[in-house]
Parts: sequence; C-alpha cells; structure tokens
Amino acid sequence: MIKIRRTDSDNQDFIELVKFLDADLAERDGDDHSFYAKFNKIEKIKYVVVAYENDKPVGCGAIKEYSPNTMEIKRMYTSPESRGKGIATKVLTELEIWATELSYGKCVLETGKRQPEAIGLYKKNGYTLIPNYGQYAEIENSLCFEKEIR
Repeated sequence: MIKIRRTDSDNQDFIELVKFLDADLAERDGDDHSFYAKFNKIEKIKYVVVAYENDKPVGCGAIKEYSPNTMEIKRMYTSPESRGKGIATKVLTELEIWATELSYGKCVLETGKRQPEAIGLYKKNGYTLIPNYGQYAEIENSLCFEKEIR
C-alpha cells in the first residue's frame, strides 16, 4: 500500500531519497551535472511529498514558488525497485493538489533529455513542452514543461 505524506525538506526520508536521486543524475548527466546541481539545493523547501510503500520511503517530490502564480516541480524521484507502480504519478498529483490549495494556477518543471522516464511521466500527466525558462534557457540537455492546474 502506498501512503503519501506532506512534509518539508528537513524530513530525513526526503534527504536520503534525494541522495539517491543526485547519484542517479550525476551518472546520467555526466559533465553537465555540476551545472544542474547548483539549482537543486534542498534547504528550506516548505512543500515536500514523500511516498511510502509498506512504511518504506520509495519516492519524493517538492514544489517551490517560481512566480506569484506558478510553482516549480523539483526533486522528483522513485527508487528503482518501486518504479512502474504509479508512485511518481501519485507524488506529482499530490504536489499539484497542494499547489492548487496554495492558490497557484500553474506548475512548471525542468528535466533532462537523458531522463526518458521523467519525460514520459510528465507527458502522461498532462504537461506540455515549453521553451526552456530561466537558468535553463540556453541549455541543450534541458526540457521544460508546464501544466495549468486550475
């Protein structure tokens, strides 16, 4: 059974999952990893979701304000042994619900071209490709997406 818990970036389970995420991204991104790492700090994130399967932390995600109407999806991860069970969709859905409750109307996110699972997840959940924004504007390996949430 999957349980979703709202928390913040001080949550120890979230911190541990992000360590696995960062290791996976370092491998996938290679030389580009140091560029991305500086935008993926987790201190002081107020809106974090952790997914548990039989009380074991298996997935996470977070949102932080990008603009007054927009939340940015950050730090999405599902442990390899728990993939294919819909956990990432549950985490993403909970983040969207939370953003709506906080009166935001849109979510944006960046993912890498070397992350086909993430690209598939976002497309499956109604995210559309947009021009790269902010710090990702000129980054060839980045893909940016958005979704209206209300």
